Amino acid sequence: MSPPFSARIQLLILWTLGILIGLVGRAALALGGPKFASRTTQPVTEPLLLLSGVRLAKLIRQRKVKCIDVVQAYIKRIKDVNPMINGIVKYRFEAAKKEAHAVDQRLAEKQEDEATLEKKWPFLGVPLTVKESFQLQGGEGCTVAAACSVIGVGSDIGGSIRMPAFFNGIFGHKPSPGVVSNEGQFPVAGGAQEQSQCTGPMCRYAEDLTPMLRVMAGSGIKKLKLDANVHLKDIKFYWMEHDGGSFLMSKVDQDLILAQRKVVAHLETILGASVQHVKLKKMKYSLQLWITMMSAKGHDGKEPVKFVDLLGDHGKPVNPLWELIKWCLGLSVYTIPSIGLALLEEKLKYNNEKYKKFKAVEESLHKELVEMLSDDGVFLYPSHPTVAPKHHVPLTRPFNFAYTGIFNVLGLPVTQCPLGLNAEGLPLGIQVVAGPFNDHLTIAVAQYFEKTFGGWVCPGKFQ
Repeated sequence: MSPPFSARIQLLILWTLGILIGLVGRAALALGGPKFASRTTQPVTEPLLLLSGVRLAKLIRQRKVKCIDVVQAYIKRIKDVNPMINGIVKYRFEAAKKEAHAVDQRLAEKQEDEATLEKKWPFLGVPLTVKESFQLQGGEGCTVAAACSVIGVGSDIGGSIRMPAFFNGIFGHKPSPGVVSNEGQFPVAGGAQEQSQCTGPMCRYAEDLTPMLRVMAGSGIKKLKLDANVHLKDIKFYWMEHDGGSFLMSKVDQDLILAQRKVVAHLETILGASVQHVKLKKMKYSLQLWITMMSAKGHDGKEPVKFVDLLGDHGKPVNPLWELIKWCLGLSVYTIPSIGLALLEEKLKYNNEKYKKFKAVEESLHKELVEMLSDDGVFLYPSHPTVAPKHHVPLTRPFNFAYTGIFNVLGLPVTQCPLGLNAEGLPLGIQVVAGPFNDHLTIAVAQYFEKTFGGWVCPGKFQ
């Protein structure tokens, strides 16, 4: 089923607008914006920065490493690297050092044994970062990847955990809906957005995913089967190289296709697993499905949050088109991505008839995937159609997020897994998708892929 003609015209206009905005942005940067030389993050030389959260926590519990030494090491790394990447926007170094001293003091008093400490505080003494107000797109990904943090917390309504994780070569997990609370996020999701919004872990080492998810989920962990033993040879693997093609999205890079084929070949020849190539024809409606579902009311009748209203901060209404004109003249207080999102929201309003049509497509695709995966299958799919793009380029391809956004609509758990670097030193990766509440399968595969393909690559190692 093709989208209605009027909808296709609107999407084409927005696609064209995205290209124009991107060109204007790049021109503005070239003519008057700050100049950035090509720089590479310095390699990590401090051994404490190369340990997973699980390993660090164990050493701290065993009193073999002091928490203050770990915190001091990360503070130094942040001071060295963050001026380049700008991934952390709020420093709290003095407070962190006080907290580290308190941890060391508690451990020195030996009030609890190691087993008790692990059960009560599995990450006691481990530094972490949190996506500021859950609003920064990419900051958490580069912060963790640059070894400025051990583990991080992100949010995902269309790929905001998985895309930064992919671009930066780390692990990112979008849990099954309803497992991890979204409390504290801004804006508060409403309507169908509430069912698609997820909070999840981001990390350099796959072994941190499960314990992080346990902590973040709280009582919601009962919905998952994280204690189940997973035998990789018993998992049924399905894979698909791309969504079938769309003029609104980039073609999948050959590097990513070759990386996926390498994974499939390994699974078949080395692991001896069952691997099947599939063609899910309805995946080509990913973008239309995401847009339609985001515009819908929730089961409780709540309206979705309007981004343009948030821009006005409950004050004077914002006119996105006028702000675009002002931005081109250097007079708007808003960023171009926020203006573009407001324009997208304003132009694409699906009525009930369109919603019903695409809701039927969504339900059919969901049924097809869930039946295919059951409780013993995973689906391998590109994390993005291209490797990490340069600044402003995403504005010319505003709809590429559909490769991740579709799984928010479908409500399935997904883990983005790094697969090493391409010839230019840019991260490769893949999404591992499972049926509802089968997060343990995607995480188990992520751990295997890390051992097999190397996982996170330390900054500065690529020459």
